[in-house]
Amino acid sequence: MKILGIDVGGTGIKGAIVNTASGRLITERIRIKTPEKSTPAAVSKVIKELIRQIQWQGPVGCGFPAIIQNGVARSAANIHKSWIDTDVAALIRKITGDTVAVLNDADAAGLAEMKFGAGKGCHATVLMITIGTGLGSALFYDGRLIPNIELGHLLIKNKIAEHYASETVRIEEKLSWKKWAKRFNKYLEHVERLFSPDLIILGGGVSKEHEKFLSYLSAKARIVPAQLRNEAGIIGAALAARLAMPKMKTQKANDEKPTS
Repeated sequence: MKILGIDVGGTGIKGAIVNTASGRLITERIRIKTPEKSTPAAVSKVIKELIRQIQWQGPVGCGFPAIIQNGVARSAANIHKSWIDTDVAALIRKITGDTVAVLNDADAAGLAEMKFGAGKGCHATVLMITIGTGLGSALFYDGRLIPNIELGHLLIKNKIAEHYASETVRIEEKLSWKKWAKRFNKYLEHVERLFSPDLIILGGGVSKEHEKFLSYLSAKARIVPAQLRNEAGIIGAALAARLAMPKMKTQKANDEKPTS
């Protein structure tokens, strides 16, 4: 099935049409810079433009940097605080006129890696960590997603973890890979004490640089780089939309009911 996957990030909003059976992008990935003031109105305009450029009509899956409950944002990580309590799914449905599924962006990336990437076939406890503007996380047990595990907001050295060991911090503080890995290792140690994962998948933009830092990391769990890299969020969002299709059709029907 062909579905448009959208990955909303702190620095870029990306999208492509995905073959959800194979996990392959069947169009070129389009990236538009996230507006500096990333309000619902501003981000909606970018999503509308992205859909126009892709020339898409049909169902949409969207990974979004927030805790998402029934399509509604309950937090706002690396995006404008006015998103909190906004019905993200309803907002995008107004743009597309079709069914929409929304989930946490790291959860989307994790779904893709579990289905098509580094976690494929693993039925143990798997933790996916996306390293980029912040630190995203997705937790799986026996192949099932436990949604909205926001481990990037844990406290490390009296700092929010993603303000201590994200890719943005590495660049802004001009840390060597070894020094950054030492920080990230402290984060991994804390996470392992909480969840005892059997496998840790490292994703996000930094995953393509894994050879520069992976040897500095130590954990009881096996640590591997993500295989789908920056495409994971797009693929996982589209996959989530396919899995939620029956529920989304009901939502669309409810939206189209005349009000009395």
